Amino acid sequence: MATINLGNIKFNWKGTYNAGTAYAIDDVVSYNGSSYVCILASTGNLPTNTTYWNVMAEGGDVATTLTTQGDILYRDGSGLQRLGAGTNGQALITGGAGANPSWGTISSGTYSVHKVDSYSYTTNVSGTGSTNYVDISGGNYVSFQPTSTSDKILFIHTVPINLSADTGCGTYIMMKAGSSSIGSGDTKLDYNGTHATYENKNSNLHAIVTQSFVLPCTGLSTSTIYYCEVAGACYDGNTVTFGQHSSNHTGSHKGTNVSMIHYKFNS
Repeated sequence: MATINLGNIKFNWKGTYNAGTAYAIDDVVSYNGSSYVCILASTGNLPTNTTYWNVMAEGGDVATTLTTQGDILYRDGSGLQRLGAGTNGQALITGGAGANPSWGTISSGTYSVHKVDSYSYTTNVSGTGSTNYVDISGGNYVSFQPTSTSDKILFIHTVPINLSADTGCGTYIMMKAGSSSIGSGDTKLDYNGTHATYENKNSNLHAIVTQSFVLPCTGLSTSTIYYCEVAGACYDGNTVTFGQHSSNHTGSHKGTNVSMIHYKFNS
């Protein structure tokens, strides 16, 4: 009976590639984290030589690539690579498609939005007499906590008003540190007086007062939460209705609106 040489009927695992070993067809070795099968008897030919070897399974040796705490693994044009830890405060920056990531420093001296807060209060509140504080917020507030004393807070507040007769009035932001129980004795931020707005019977007796201003956080504490609300002020004995443009108006013309944007300083 004729003898038929079937060769190897399974792959032969040979472990890590050794340049001094003679390899036969179907021998399998590991090299740089990938495995290769011999397709032509070979001695001293690297597994990356496609004349003698084919890739069986391509991979990366993560255990040997990452060597130090803080290392990051990424792939470049040829395989897995190590990016060592950057310095304290740096951020990982992409170079875009076809480029490698790197560590970099975010530009200092710039600002980024840290928090946005707002409220709307649709109940009107009347003030009479001469007073520099009318609570028109209904317990609503916005709040912020500085990340540094270089932060800035932008306030925008819009309050419809309806007047019974000739009178002066005003709106402003009131602030209190550490508590939302804001009252007449707390800090007035952009208070312009009881005559900041004035209407008389010869013109419209209703208006919408919109104000905006930036509060620097100089002198404020980074460990304290600051609570803010819009308040009203009025003069003489005539009635000022805050939060109502006209008794017939609804929607955005009825209600007090406060918006706050906290800008964080990037040191």
